[in-house]
Amino acid sequence: MESFLVSTGIVALAEMGDKTQLLSLVLAARFRKPWPIVLGILVATVANHALAGAAGTWVTTMLGPQVLRWVLGGSFIAMALWMLIPDKLDEGEGDKAPRLGVFGTTVVAFFLAEMGDKTQVATVMLAAQYHAWAPVVAGTTLGMMLANVPVVWFGDQVTRRVPVRVVHLVSAVIFGALGAAAIAGWG
Repeated sequence: MESFLVSTGIVALAEMGDKTQLLSLVLAARFRKPWPIVLGILVATVANHALAGAAGTWVTTMLGPQVLRWVLGGSFIAMALWMLIPDKLDEGEGDKAPRLGVFGTTVVAFFLAEMGDKTQVATVMLAAQYHAWAPVVAGTTLGMMLANVPVVWFGDQVTRRVPVRVVHLVSAVIFGALGAAAIAGWG
């Protein structure tokens, strides 16, 4: 039980202000369908954290911290630039779902956003420390849900009053800052 509770608490705290919270807000702003987004976050998190113990350890030993820092920084900057490109929804197509649907888009986006993230690394470390894969994965998943689900519901309400373009601009600035910070080695 300790491994589950510690994993939940650590990831919930680590997730505050993280890029996946920002992604939750962007998805809520774009689609305005909280249930498929929440379910997508759950599926993506379970899949990502289940693989974190095996894949995370291998990747960090193969690339090393300096290469990972540059890859992560470049990814943040690429996401910032992507946020500035208007998509068809922004151009007035309403709430039409993308090809993968809201759920599928959320699963793919969230899974990719979690790759190399601090909560994925925390999952690897906690599983190694406690030698308890299932309770750690369950705890880190619950921590992610505790941090991100309120953002989906709150974001849905806020974005009814705030244009999607404003959310994208703010997101781009934040992702750009995170990229610069990662490349500079801050945080």
